[in-house]
Amino acid sequence: MKSITINGSQRESVGKVATKALRNAGKVPCVVYGGDKPIHFSADEIAFKDLVYTPDVHTVVIALEKGEKVNAVLQDIQFHPVTDNIIHIDFYQIFDDKEITMDIPVKIVGNSRGVKNGGVLRVPRRKLKVKGLPADLPDFIVADITELRIGSKLYVTALPIENVKIMHPDNTVVAQVRTSRVAVDDLEEEEDEEGEEGETAEAEGGNNEETPASE
Repeated sequence: MKSITINGSQRESVGKVATKALRNAGKVPCVVYGGDKPIHFSADEIAFKDLVYTPDVHTVVIALEKGEKVNAVLQDIQFHPVTDNIIHIDFYQIFDDKEITMDIPVKIVGNSRGVKNGGVLRVPRRKLKVKGLPADLPDFIVADITELRIGSKLYVTALPIENVKIMHPDNTVVAQVRTSRVAVDDLEEEEDEEGEEGETAEAEGGNNEETPASE
């Protein structure tokens, strides 16, 4: 998984007055949990744009003064109800030897036969919650819909993902193809194709027959 570095300044005061002053200066107050004790720091709001305003997920390296670095993941974020500015972010500290749980994006690949025949693709799960070591977490989970016919579904058990555990029941649907008014029945189409192949074979076989000689 890709990592983003955030340059921050450790906060000495965490009261309301100090927090308001940070926000007025265009900075975001943040807290890192999960270690021996919470780490309070702040950073410029623009520093979070590649972390927050993207469908991708990343781990974060928080670089503080005196060379201190903390590895973490985004846990919670609060926006101003009117301006949509970031007003607070919580991070969770991660360690190489400890598993963490994260929401990983689902990447749809392939051309579904059901969609080609007029079906409608539905993707009820754009992200999946998985658990594993930080080094094993993927940037995204591939969901191949090539074999989906009209009325069929792709379950989490069919996803090719290694070294991490998907934290959803086995019957969780990732993608499905539903029928529509213009949909063509997959089975009917298959039968038509087989019929055409049979007719072609018969025609070819008929052309090879010898014409009986006239007496």
